[in-house]
Amino acid sequence: MERKIRERISAGELPAGSPVPSEKTLMRDFGISRDTARRVLKELRKDGTVYNEKGLGTFVGPPSVPRQVQTDSRYREIAADLANEIRIGTYQPTRPIPSEAHLTQRYEVTTKTVRKAVGVLRDQGWVYTKSRKGTYVSDPDSWPQEPDESEES
Repeated sequence: MERKIRERISAGELPAGSPVPSEKTLMRDFGISRDTARRVLKELRKDGTVYNEKGLGTFVGPPSVPRQVQTDSRYREIAADLANEIRIGTYQPTRPIPSEAHLTQRYEVTTKTVRKAVGVLRDQGWVYTKSRKGTYVSDPDSWPQEPDESEES
């Protein structure tokens, strides 16, 4: 598997600064264990093929190469996805949304990205958070109102 990742880097599929697939993605795509995925990433880091940025992930090249990360748009995508699930009833008013740990795994992002997404939902009125209890879907009266098509000219 290490060879396959090196081939993807050499072929330009993973250019310098781009994120390397997460351990979870490597496990799924290659049918390997977490230990094997970690060992492969460790070997790639050891020879300088990739580097790790705490809280952001693993990237191709040396640390001096600018990262190609779009975390800003990713948290907004997650917020929009969750808002849509609230709107269609996947998550019901006064009921909790999935935990940070679940959302981190589901979207394969950092806790920081999930927290930013939930913050957007909270700011927009989709959810509210109870300290040490979790985050819950707000009453529909608090949700952002979509423009009424009958008011458009």
